[in-house]
Amino acid sequence: MAAAIVTIMLIPQSLAYALLAGLPPEVGLYASILPLVAYAIFGTSRALAVGPVAVISLMTAAAVGGLGLATPAEAIAAAVVLAALSGLILLAMGLLRLGFIANLLSHPVIAGFITASGILIALGQLKSILGIKADGETAPELLASLARHVSEINLPTVVIGVAATGFLFWVRRGLKPFLLGLGLGSRAADIATKAGPVAAIAVSTLAVWSLGLDKAGVAIVGTVPTGLPPLGLPVLDPGLWRDLLVPALIISLIGFVESVSVAQTLAAKRRQRIVPDQELVALGASNLASAVSGGFPVTGGFARSVVNFDAGAETPAAGAFTAIGIALATLTLTPLLFFLPKAVLAATIIVAVLGLVDLSILRRAWAYSLPDFLAVAATIGITLLVGVEAGVSSGVAVSILLFLWRTSRPHIAEVGRVPGTEHFRNVLRHVVETDPRVLTIRVDESLYFANARYLEDYVLDRAARSTDLRHVVLLCSAVNDIDMSALESLEAIDQRLASMGVALHLSEVKGPVTDKLARTTFLDHLSGQIFLSQHEAMAALTAAGESPGIRRVG
Repeated sequence: MAAAIVTIMLIPQSLAYALLAGLPPEVGLYASILPLVAYAIFGTSRALAVGPVAVISLMTAAAVGGLGLATPAEAIAAAVVLAALSGLILLAMGLLRLGFIANLLSHPVIAGFITASGILIALGQLKSILGIKADGETAPELLASLARHVSEINLPTVVIGVAATGFLFWVRRGLKPFLLGLGLGSRAADIATKAGPVAAIAVSTLAVWSLGLDKAGVAIVGTVPTGLPPLGLPVLDPGLWRDLLVPALIISLIGFVESVSVAQTLAAKRRQRIVPDQELVALGASNLASAVSGGFPVTGGFARSVVNFDAGAETPAAGAFTAIGIALATLTLTPLLFFLPKAVLAATIIVAVLGLVDLSILRRAWAYSLPDFLAVAATIGITLLVGVEAGVSSGVAVSILLFLWRTSRPHIAEVGRVPGTEHFRNVLRHVVETDPRVLTIRVDESLYFANARYLEDYVLDRAARSTDLRHVVLLCSAVNDIDMSALESLEAIDQRLASMGVALHLSEVKGPVTDKLARTTFLDHLSGQIFLSQHEAMAALTAAGESPGIRRVG
């Protein structure tokens, strides 16, 4: 049952996403057969539905379109190479257990990229809804091209496109409650809702055929080859493989992040687990299967996977049965698609991708974190203004740069003891006890090359302003690592403080950090001590005769 529902949903989506990728519609069907079988064999998710998805299709169109190819056959060959490269990259990452690389794509970057891509995809499909010619890979280019050709609008196409879009939006939100209100069972209502796009295709195709609307300028799909996908190897053109390597890498990372996020979400609902590195192998095998069967890059789709899950899929066999359903469709249904208006496929895409657009991420990021807001805004802005590859690349770059900037200026707090306890808190946030001869500084970050000098400047500047100071204690409870640059800075701090007559101490140093320090001469020359706890440090350093007494601040 799950396979039947997903098959009904996948047929129009496959056709539409192939057109979105700039390829003939049958290529979408080809990319929905063997990849499903490959994932069923190698995947670890029981509900993930692999196949063409909107964002990857857009990225495929951008990659293949940038090659300046002259014929559809050349575009198909390039898309096949792109799928093969993506498959090899994913497979290599899985075998080398490099799934962690995808962590470079933060959630704000992914959310911003998907939102911008959804807007670009919707803008790009307006030409099919209006029945005009328009081109461009960025939002300004698309809007300008649409404006230049607005006088060429084809009225029958607009009627079909607008009606299909409105109907599909209603199907998505209103059909199931309507059917339930009529007394139909929940399962039957679900199936009818998922079959909505198929109904739109059937009615619009019948209307175009019976009314001869293709002669009135309504663009139709035309001849779709009947039969199973042809098997073969990608073309071995070194120049083509080189040109598509970077786009394939980006497609692989985006596809993996999207797929594994969906798989983990669905697995958690049934207390199941997926293995990310094995998912890389499975997605790699799926893309290689797509390549040898004349398809284009694929990944796990959110909407299809949720439908598969809700329909009761319990094992990957549901994907294999879906593949059988798509194969039967390519053998029997393709002649019926001749008069299918492209405007209906465009409506299918628009309705699907607008659900991905989430501009509220900007407001939430602004309220929570300026660096995350900048990463989201940069990703959305550059994707819309420059293109999809530049957008995701800039989002990753901005995220990394902001991380380096943030960690290069770690939060440093002077702390004191909360009266009557052994707890130490920030003197600016709590009423605490301090000693003028003991300065305790808590560093809330691991110490490495980017922030070592910042800590050095802070400690020495603070020590220079305290004439009574005799001890500086670095509270290291939040320090998980100290690299060699930071070690040299600690040695410099120790030497400078010693020349002032001030001893440097460490407290609450974690075991792995202590082990690393023990392999150096730092501890041998340290002017102070290492204390197990900050309470022990204060007790030792404020012993009788050591200090003039405790005072409260805050």
